[in-house]
Formats: sequence, C-alpha cells, structure tokens
Amino acid sequence: MIVAIDGPAGAGKSSVGRALAQRLGFRYLDTGAMYRAVTWLALERGIPASDAAAVEALAEESEITLVDGRVEIAGHDVTDAIREARIDRSVSVVAGHIGVRQAMRRRQRELGLAGDAVVEGRDIGTVVFPDAEVKVYLVADPTERARRREAERPDAIEDTATDLRLRDELDQAQSGMAPDAKLIDTTNLTLEDVVARIEGLVAARTP
Repeated sequence: MIVAIDGPAGAGKSSVGRALAQRLGFRYLDTGAMYRAVTWLALERGIPASDAAAVEALAEESEITLVDGRVEIAGHDVTDAIREARIDRSVSVVAGHIGVRQAMRRRQRELGLAGDAVVEGRDIGTVVFPDAEVKVYLVADPTERARRREAERPDAIEDTATDLRLRDELDQAQSGMAPDAKLIDTTNLTLEDVVARIEGLVAARTP
C-alpha cells in the first residue's frame, strides 16, 4: 500500500509522515529530501539554482539514497545540511526544472514499488503515485506554518513568513491537490490527531 502525503511547506508533512510510517510499520520516503539533496549539491558546486540544464544534468547523474532517515547524494551525507535556510530558498527553483522532476519521479516510483510505504512530498498523489490507495493533503494557517518553521530553525535570521510565501507561489505553479485526496487542516491539531486520522483512512482501505 502507498500512503501519499502532500501539502505546502510547514503543514506538517515530514513529522506526520515519519510518525505514521512508524505506527504502521511502513517504510518512510521523504521525497522532498531528494530535491533538497540536488539543491545542496548544485550550490556546493557553484551551480545557480536557476541554471536548468546544469541542475538537470546533476539530478540525472547523481546517486541519491534514503536509508534509515539518512540522506546521501554523490557519496555525501547531507541529512542535516539539506535543512539549512539557504536550501529552503532555492529548492523550489530546482524542483521547478522539468528535467529534475522527471529524474526524481522515476526514482521515487522505484522506491515506492518496493513495498508498503508512506511517501511524503510534492506531486506524490497527483503525478508520482496517482493510484495510491490513500492520499492526504495537509494544510495549515500561514502564521502557524511560519511558527513551526521558526521552531525547527531557531538560529535562522531570515524572514520565515516571506520565505514560505515565495515557496508557496512557486509550488502552486508546479503542483496541486489530487481530487481524490483527503484535505486535513493541521493548524489546531496535534501530531497524534493527524496521524490518527490518516491511520483511520488506511484502516478503511485495508482488506
């Protein structure tokens, strides 16, 4: 079974995805980490995020692994580095390149077909796994999303609300909510509340 979790930055996709996968005994795939890894490698090599041809080539040729919560690209463990504010500012630009998205989608499908999984990220329910048995789209009030981001990155000095707004504008132009996805507003819900709701959806689809 594939459980697809989509939604804007700060809505709780990663926290919910990890907790749900642990609860169900499924594998957890953070597909956003793959785009972040490509972004990190591009910046490390001095390639502008806006250079479509160069970034697309990087995405095609670089091996990415997601194992036990660790993220590696081209032999580098980037688990912590991909959560830096500089990656936040550039990842939507990198993900906007069609060649990058095509390369990542192929790898995501390969990973997802290996067995039961909770797959979290953009385009999961609409493009990567349109036939996923359970699809969820998480949203939250912009103020709450910014608060969560700031809590995750207390040392960041950037304007988190502005960063989120810019990412939203880019993301909305690239993807949307699957028509058969369950919309869950996480603004006033605890992590346990959200996980329990999705677990109920999974149970309803389990023979």
